[in-house]
This record gives sequence, structure tokens and C-alpha cells, in this order.
Amino acid sequence: MLTAYITHPSCLKHNMGDWHPESPERLRAIDDQLHAARLFDYLAHLEAPRAQRDQLLRVHDAAYLDLVEGASPGEGHYALDPDTSMNPYTLEAAYHAAGGAAMAVDRVMRGEAANAFVACRPPGHHATRNQAMGFCFFNNVAVAAAHAIEAHGLERVAIVDFDVHHGNGTEDIFRDESRVMLCSTFQHPFYPFSGADTVSDHIVNVPLPAGTTGKAYREAFSTRILPRLDAFRPQMLFFSAGFDGHREDDMAQFGLVEADYVWITEQVMDVAARHAEGRIVSVLEGGYDLSALGRSVAAHIRTLAGL
Repeated sequence: MLTAYITHPSCLKHNMGDWHPESPERLRAIDDQLHAARLFDYLAHLEAPRAQRDQLLRVHDAAYLDLVEGASPGEGHYALDPDTSMNPYTLEAAYHAAGGAAMAVDRVMRGEAANAFVACRPPGHHATRNQAMGFCFFNNVAVAAAHAIEAHGLERVAIVDFDVHHGNGTEDIFRDESRVMLCSTFQHPFYPFSGADTVSDHIVNVPLPAGTTGKAYREAFSTRILPRLDAFRPQMLFFSAGFDGHREDDMAQFGLVEADYVWITEQVMDVAARHAEGRIVSVLEGGYDLSALGRSVAAHIRTLAGL
């Protein structure tokens, strides 16, 4: 079976302004690098469907969905947050990003794909149950995790969030949901200035200082996350795959490189092989230096695909 690669043309139309780092060029950079690395033809390419309202209601309040839908502008931009705005195509892109994450679950659970990477935007892990923030509107990975539980009957799923920013939205959504383990590494103190004080049996937050490089990151991941994942025995695993911790990405101050993302992917794949029949869905989050993003995603996908 091939790794599924899921995206949608609408995700290239969401644009918050030429100055904004969360740009359509991010997906083009990934596509270019997959071709350059000769990976493109070894993936199963799928078009993301539009998320259904009931899928979104598992993780977002109805009033919030109504607010986002009503805010969609006919022209120009409408800001839901100082750095999170909608153009006329944003709503459709957000629906397809969430729908692509749910589709990935279905494909992997039905044995139609070995695993999946969802190359959609806008990203999602800062979107809380009732608030858009941090470039995020719908929480795509949360939609996927909830879909695995509700549509496929899984009892334990785990999300590994290696974006350089804390996945505060995912934590907000699953704070009281013990069937979901969230493991999040992030720079601290740093936007969104949350997560460092969380105490929970099923939320494992690992705040790390600016300047963290691969050796320190791997040690923290090995000692603080991997044992908790193994003890939880997840039946499916998810990546909130943010690549903004790369040393070339000036949005933050981590010092990770492609080899570190390969290592993270391998470690989680080992957990998935032991407990989850290898089932993994990876959902794109951050990563704003285009060259570093493209190379890192290609390395991540090459590892998922076993190439």
C-alpha cells in the first residue's frame, strides 16, 4: 500500500495577504520538493472532500461554526484574530482541510493506505472549540482524531504535535477526553504562551527553551513522550506536523534539521507498529521558511512511505 497524499485546489486560494507567512506558497514549496526528491509518483494522490458539519461539531461549538461561516467575506479580508483573517476562499479551504483529515482516517482505517499526509491549509492546532487564532480556523487534527473515535470505534488515539508552537487549540478541545492522548513539544515561553503548567494523565506537554537543537530535543522526546505513548497503547496515531522548529525558520528559535524530523517520524512509526497496526495520519501545521519546509516535509513523507 502507498502513503496517501491528500490536498485540494481551494487550499491554494486562501490568502491572508502577500505579507503573511502562512501563504499559498507553502503548498507549492512542498509540491516542488516532492518532485525534486522524486517522491511525487510514489504517493497515492487524493482530493480532500468538504468536511461535513457533524464532523466539525465533534470538536467545535455550533455557534462558532455559524460565526466563521457568517464572517466569510464576498471580497477583501475579514479578521477573526489579529493574524487570522478570511478572504472569499478561506471558508472553502478550511472545510476541505478538515475534510481531508477525516478522509485520511477513513483511508487508513479501511486499509486503503499505509498511512497518510494531509497537505492542506489553513492549519488547525491553535483553533479552540470556539475561537480562531494563530492562522487557524478549524482544528483539522482534532477533527481527524474525533472521527477515528466516533466513526471507527477506536478507544485510544494519540496526537504527537511537534510544531514549535504549543497546540493550545487541540488541548482545549480534548482537555476532558481521556480517549485522546496529546503529546506536544514546543518552544516556551513563546506564542501562544500556554501549556507549560498543564497537569493531566492524557496531555503530555514538553516545553523547551529557545535554542533547543536536535540532541536536546531527541532526549526530551525519548524520556518524556515515548514512554507515555507506549503506556497509553494508542490504536491510531496522528501528527500535528509543524516544521517551524527548523533552524532556518525565523518564526522561532529552535535548531532542528531534516534528520530530526526523520527521527521523530521513525519513533512514532515504531509506536504505531507496536500498538496501532502501523496506522498514522499526519496533518500539516506550521513551517514558514519555504525551502526548509519543502525539504522537511519531503523527509517526513519519505520516512512514512518507507522510501
